[in-house]
Amino acid sequence: MASCSTFNLSPSPKPTKPLPHSLLKPLIQEPETESRTQIQTPYPKLIITGPSKLSGHVPISGSKNSALPILAATLCCSGTSKIHNVPNLFDTRTMASVLASLGAKVEVFNNEMLVNTDGVDSVEPNSDEIRKIRGGFFVIGPLVARFGEAVVALPGGCNIGTRPVDLYIRGLQALGAVVDLRDGKVQAYAANGRGLVGGSFQLDYPSVGATETLMMAACMADGMTVLSNVAREPEVVDLARFLNDSGACVEGAGSNQLVIKGKPLLHGSECVIAADRIEAGTFMLAAAITRSCISISPVIPCQMSCLIHKLSAAGCKIRQYSHDTLEVSAVSRCGGENLQSFEVKTGPYPGFPTDLQPQIMALLTTCNGLSPVEESVFDKRMGHVSELLKLGAKIQVCASTALVFGKDNGSVLSGSSLVANDIRGGMSLVLAGLAAEGTTDISGVAHIDRGYENLDMKLHSLGADVKRLMPLAS
Repeated sequence: MASCSTFNLSPSPKPTKPLPHSLLKPLIQEPETESRTQIQTPYPKLIITGPSKLSGHVPISGSKNSALPILAATLCCSGTSKIHNVPNLFDTRTMASVLASLGAKVEVFNNEMLVNTDGVDSVEPNSDEIRKIRGGFFVIGPLVARFGEAVVALPGGCNIGTRPVDLYIRGLQALGAVVDLRDGKVQAYAANGRGLVGGSFQLDYPSVGATETLMMAACMADGMTVLSNVAREPEVVDLARFLNDSGACVEGAGSNQLVIKGKPLLHGSECVIAADRIEAGTFMLAAAITRSCISISPVIPCQMSCLIHKLSAAGCKIRQYSHDTLEVSAVSRCGGENLQSFEVKTGPYPGFPTDLQPQIMALLTTCNGLSPVEESVFDKRMGHVSELLKLGAKIQVCASTALVFGKDNGSVLSGSSLVANDIRGGMSLVLAGLAAEGTTDISGVAHIDRGYENLDMKLHSLGADVKRLMPLAS
């Protein structure tokens, strides 16, 4: 029998009308920076002995970036929603705690979550939980839409640059919400005292989080909503599919415009979280950096086309063996193992994903030639460079662009002691450690664990010499 844990087993009765809004005071001061949760403990650590040669097959877990907004969207739905293939990660567990703090009943069975929101009796989730992850802020849209009010702390997450919530706020205002920011919390309520109303809003930038939050809010607004210049990421499409299965009417997901007809009531539904395209891409890069051959599934190849193009141009061979299985090989039949440099510029989907920029930079240190890498999404996503330099990488950074010198230009990776400071930057250190000569120990692994389920076990199954070092029991 599957193991089970339950949050908040005795919910209060479901409210039958929107909760009354608070007497909100005018905005007094906006914090200069967002709240950030930094994981200070050096444990657990990963000890990697390289260089590694990988072989075999690796299963890809459910997408964290799809799971978080879908879990938040259960707040739009009466009754029970059943979510399959939820990755067991710090972020998804934290989101479960956020929902439980509102009065929802959340049951966890391995990689399955049952969420019943009939007992929601609060519109203010636990602030400590919200500040742990960026995705916790998603709940503001469903709460205002269904209950007429929300009080949500500013979000936390990885410190990879400015990620303001002004798009969320202005979008909610366009749907008839009054929004104030006070004491590090965003307080919103429906101005008419009943609920949100349909409207039009054009995002200044196609933010994934803002698109998803406003989509959820608009699903229960009175009338028609048109959202323009929205994000086109697959995770947005996944959320729209769940909402539509729950009775919503969302059209245009995957394009740059959403047309949403509001419904007064949504019901629980069942969905399967799609495979994580960022984890899939990371393992494709693991095969490339170790000059190995592995297969991965399940994947959706059309979502990986940008990375497939880059790796193919570098000299990797990528074959699709079934609708959801790819083989990635960086082993030359002639015995050579040289890959060629290439240019990378991140951008909104279908551009190159920013969540793979640090990992592909690690690969480029082992290629021949010079590779410019431009980060156009987050303004502080170069924090991994200083750690890669400790391994012997040669990288020059100017503002948002890095010039990566390949192995024929002096980059020779050797083991060192490193610190992971965010999810994807930390993963780039793991990849570099797999290719480096000698032993690499990486602390701050709790960051990496936020985005990769059973990482060390999966790498070990492919033949990597990876050990997890835990603190001694006190």
